[in-house]
Amino acid sequence: MPTISQFFGIVIQMFWREHGPPHFHALYAEYEALIDIRTLEIIKGSLPKRALALVLEWAAQYQAELMEDWNLCQQKQLPKKIAPLE
Repeated sequence: MPTISQFFGIVIQMFWREHGPPHFHALYAEYEALIDIRTLEIIKGSLPKRALALVLEWAAQYQAELMEDWNLCQQKQLPKKIAPLE
């Protein structure tokens, strides 16, 4: 699964050939959450409160880029890296 961004110990990844809704995986320590790109809501899993706040801040900033990466993955192409949260 390609890693598209990393910041503050959080890893953002996207799988190829996954089914909708468009989403990404956020991993932090032993936690993992699937986040809907369109609504920025957790689909499955959980993250600690602070890590989730950072992920949602980042995702809101790069929502268009996340959708582009989702579309690339659906076409079995490598997603582009996205800048980390600073």
